[in-house]
Amino acid sequence: MADRLVVAGLSRPAAEAKAELFCRCLKALGETGGSAGSVHTLYVPGRIEVLGKHTDYAGGRSLLAAVERGFCVAARARNDDRVWIAPLDTQAVGFAISSNLSASSGGWPNYPMTVARRLARNFPIEWRGADVVFGSDLPAAAGMSSSSALVTASFLVLSSLNKLYRLDAYRGSITSKEDLAGYLGAIENGQSFGLLAGDRGVGTFGGSEDHTAMLCCRPGALVQYAFCPVRGEGNIEFPDTFVLVVGCSGVRAEKTGSAMAKYNRVSALARDVLEAWREATGRSDPSLGAALASSVEALRRLREILRSDSIPSERSRELVRRSEQFQAESNEIIPVAGEALSRGDLAEFGRLVDRSQELAETHLGNQVPNTVFLARSARELGAVAASAFGAGFGGAVWAMVPVKESQRFLTQWARRYRQAFGDVAGESTFLLTRPGPAAFSLTGLEW
Repeated sequence: MADRLVVAGLSRPAAEAKAELFCRCLKALGETGGSAGSVHTLYVPGRIEVLGKHTDYAGGRSLLAAVERGFCVAARARNDDRVWIAPLDTQAVGFAISSNLSASSGGWPNYPMTVARRLARNFPIEWRGADVVFGSDLPAAAGMSSSSALVTASFLVLSSLNKLYRLDAYRGSITSKEDLAGYLGAIENGQSFGLLAGDRGVGTFGGSEDHTAMLCCRPGALVQYAFCPVRGEGNIEFPDTFVLVVGCSGVRAEKTGSAMAKYNRVSALARDVLEAWREATGRSDPSLGAALASSVEALRRLREILRSDSIPSERSRELVRRSEQFQAESNEIIPVAGEALSRGDLAEFGRLVDRSQELAETHLGNQVPNTVFLARSARELGAVAASAFGAGFGGAVWAMVPVKESQRFLTQWARRYRQAFGDVAGESTFLLTRPGPAAFSLTGLEW
């Protein structure tokens, strides 16, 4: 199995770790009994948002990499409409695929249950359920999108076993992996997608960046995508002599619970900027990114609108900061940073990543002292570039370092962080990864 995982795009160490996880999942699934149907395996990675802080849902762009950690899933079709799903070594959750399903208000079951309810509402077919066991080596709530990976894995199992891709209702809105990523984002945020009506979602107002990375990334490369709708803008080969070191702060960056309001407020600010633009111009641009792309004068006009006397001064400053962060991240930093990395100008790449991190601290306001420290200390220790990523308010920081120095760097970075933040030292995690492959099945599941 490890050999097959290497062929799929994982490095040998990552493949051996995943092979062990898959074997444990298959063993656990076999012990459940159930139907005697074929057993399928599925891998869904986490992701690193190299650049693109809170840009996707506003119609911006991101620079992404799949990580070599993720969810290993073993699944078997049932003869009824029930789903039995369990993490390794944890009690299972069971439910029917139903448009009336009441999803759990918290914890991991919320994600597969939300998927099942949305699918039942969008596709009123005679559903076939599944027995599912999954294992993950992604750090939970660390900004690497473990929640979106579980949403994606849940969808891919149910969709593949029921062959949704053959339905006219499916093909009427989803014809590519990019479309599917957009739909998965809509399952999470509750919005409609094409002809497929919306639902409650999981409670966060995010976009489809995570799902795009999980479905569309390439091993050994960064991918650049724009959003609303999802569309590819190019691939950038990641230098063979470098690796990404990830420092997970131990401050949980959950998209549920107390962090949800903070996350949603950043999202709401982007929507408020767009609404101010629409009201002042009479236009109906679908996203902030579309508004700024509408003319060469759009940025100047937006600044005038947000600084007008009709908006209270403190509110004006808040909206201006949010719009400036979006404009700089999406339209100034990412395209130039990708070009710099492509031509091997690592100094310029590092400078642009530093600017992105600074704007996250001063304008976006989604950083905590732990992530600020991790980004700055990584650069002090010699990283070519380093930045926090994901929703923020906790989470992780990536650092780009030479392979030959990576173990030394990881040890020193972790030691320095744990000396500074002893209160979360036990929760912090440091790991190495190359850009890995997108989701795949070893048993022919199709989507």
